Amino acid sequence: MKKFIFTSAIVVLILMFCDQNIYAQSDKPYSEGPLWQVQFIRTKPGMTDLYLKNLSDGWIKEMKAAKDAGYIMDYKVFEAPPASENDWDLMLMYEIKNYAMLDGATEKMDALSKKVFGGDDNTMHTQAISRNDLRVLQGGRLTQELNFK
Repeated sequence: MKKFIFTSAIVVLILMFCDQNIYAQSDKPYSEGPLWQVQFIRTKPGMTDLYLKNLSDGWIKEMKAAKDAGYIMDYKVFEAPPASENDWDLMLMYEIKNYAMLDGATEKMDALSKKVFGGDDNTMHTQAISRNDLRVLQGGRLTQELNFK
């Protein structure tokens, strides 16, 4: 009988401990969602429309191809009036499913760019230089979406 009570007490303690772990793991009011790569852009004075045309001819085509290939889930461009003289006015974003999608992403996107724009590295370099005449990169971040319950 003592053995039964001792065994029962251990089982109860184990269940209580497991129960606390379950609550501790699901205590968050959110779950982790997909990742968003965000870039902040400050267009140079008078160059916004020209830069948006450049985006349409380059980045947007690349993002559409990446979405079709399953490399990204979505992409967006947001415009906002700058809050200060040195603030961004365009935000470029693309969504990826999870961190595992980052493995080999550079090689995949390089190959995709060559497929979309042709294999001429000089052309891509020239386009990059011309974009620098239209805008200033103000930084970027890899962020994670939080889905609240």
